[in-house]
Amino acid sequence: MMQTLIRINNAADISVIVIYFLVVLAVGLWAMYSTNRGTVGGFFLAGRSMVWWPIGASLFASNIGSGHFVGIAGTAAAGGIAIGGYEWNALIFVVVLGWLFVPIYVKAGVVTMPEYLRKRFGGKRIQIYLSVLSLIVYIFTKISADIFSGAIFIQLAIGLNLYVAIIILLAITALYTITGGLAAVIYTDTLQTFIMVVGSFILMGFAFKEVGGYDAFMKKYMEAIPSNVSYGGITIDENCYKPRADAFHIFRDPVSGDLPWPGLIFGLSILALWYWCTDQVIVQRCLSGKNMSHVKAGCIMCGYLKLLPMFIIVMPGMISRILYTDVVACVVPEICEEACGTAVGCTNIAYPKMVVELMPNGLRGLMLSVMLASLMSSLTSIFNSASTLFTMDIYTKIRKRPSEKELMLAGRAFMLLLIGVSIAWVPVVQSAQSGQLFDYIQSITSYLGPPIAAVFLLGIFCKRVNEQGAFWGLMLGLLVGLSRMIAEFAYGTGSCVAPSNCPFIICGIHYLYFAIILFGVSAIVILAVSFMTKPIPDVHLYRLCWSLRNSKEERIDLDADDKEDIPDEKDDESGEEPGCLKKAYNWFCGLDQQKGPKLSKEEEEALKEKLTDTTEVPLWRNVVNINGIILLTVAVFCHAFFA
Repeated sequence: MMQTLIRINNAADISVIVIYFLVVLAVGLWAMYSTNRGTVGGFFLAGRSMVWWPIGASLFASNIGSGHFVGIAGTAAAGGIAIGGYEWNALIFVVVLGWLFVPIYVKAGVVTMPEYLRKRFGGKRIQIYLSVLSLIVYIFTKISADIFSGAIFIQLAIGLNLYVAIIILLAITALYTITGGLAAVIYTDTLQTFIMVVGSFILMGFAFKEVGGYDAFMKKYMEAIPSNVSYGGITIDENCYKPRADAFHIFRDPVSGDLPWPGLIFGLSILALWYWCTDQVIVQRCLSGKNMSHVKAGCIMCGYLKLLPMFIIVMPGMISRILYTDVVACVVPEICEEACGTAVGCTNIAYPKMVVELMPNGLRGLMLSVMLASLMSSLTSIFNSASTLFTMDIYTKIRKRPSEKELMLAGRAFMLLLIGVSIAWVPVVQSAQSGQLFDYIQSITSYLGPPIAAVFLLGIFCKRVNEQGAFWGLMLGLLVGLSRMIAEFAYGTGSCVAPSNCPFIICGIHYLYFAIILFGVSAIVILAVSFMTKPIPDVHLYRLCWSLRNSKEERIDLDADDKEDIPDEKDDESGEEPGCLKKAYNWFCGLDQQKGPKLSKEEEEALKEKLTDTTEVPLWRNVVNINGIILLTVAVFCHAFFA
């Protein structure tokens, strides 16, 4: 097993970490105390009262988990800057999210993405399928990868057992997510973003100073070759350990590149469309916004923040290879096993190793806090969104008319279950994808995400698409994606030294190209089946798709005949005063909110209209539009400069 380096055992580091946890808990408790979390809208959508800067910070923090620090830095150490293209692709899609997708979701008046599909297509099978699939994807990729990478860090820094580290982390995270709802998550995310950016900038400064500036960094990276390159009398092929000749280009050869440029432009855009525009975790942040201008400004702030990972994660990952070549770039299985516990390679420890070795006391504690911040912010977001999906889309199908209190308790109980399943999945992540964590996450999303992206894109922009088309497109897409995923897991991904013997027809197509093929196949099936079956009448589609977005007509919901989400009002209103323990429990779980006066029908209509309103003040609309254009220009410039 890896040598445990107990580096964080001095007063300065420990006190920084303790202060960090106290501040996070204080912010979480403050958010619990000051927001209404006793209603479904308050708990899951923060009462739709968020302003732009917490939205932007929370979008960024939910996206950048510790999986990014470990995974992206590791992939960069192995292959150069191209992985930064993943981050910069998001600059374009946060604009697509704020300008094209969120207005439709807000007008539809939905809490979850599967709920939007139910309104758009009718029927229940698509809604339930998407909810279940999203929960599975969260567990297999996001939650387990984040927990695993956070634990690698704690193990390197403090020498705790992997599972003890995981359980401590989850206990703290669960405390304010389960009790505080989305508002607590968003406010703590804002704090975590600040800590992440400041801490990783400091580390970047130390790294560049150590390596001798940018020019020296470019020269030395190309010379970072491990000293031991033969074992058992065999000399390993030099392609396995020499830095790539195209390490400093984002766009690489379409056939032989490790991230081919057509895949990076088109394949990645499909995955980004799925992740940024249809994923519950991201969209839920936007739905909590006060009004459309705040949502757009939040998206732009997130876009500007996404410029940073190239400089604060990718380049430090490459510098780590220069400073610790023999460990980070090891190729001999025995040496790797000794250095980091996995025989296939040690690039995952590029970033953590630098934190532990380079930072002085006190600052090392700060950087560990950064890692924990990135871990906890993405976990809290996923837990909150997963419990929203379960409660609003699955639980309401099992129980026809649950009370609001019951929905709140179901959501919280589900989070506990999710935590248990995620811990059990960690050992699988440990061994997957030749030790390159980020590739593991991306390849799974390439096999499961494109059909969903196709359904949302066509559902919003092509009103002719109907339920049968969408359903069969999703099913066929799932079959094709799963067959590739299972084959790849069965054959194993192999490593450069011991390649996998998976046939070319299955594993030889790069996962980004596979995403393009899968998206195309799903879209063709959706359109073909839709054109062969009856269209949905316009009366059901007002304000649910782009061409009818500004219609003022009354919409008749496709599911109008089975309205099942009306909560029962028969709560325990027996009139007697609850005891002290019960009062404390009710406050802790946000169940003690005063019953408001019953709204009349007119007031309910007015409230509904306010929640689905997307109008903007002209001045602010122009401000966010100009910023959106600037952001797109910056995205094009960055890609061109590093191409």
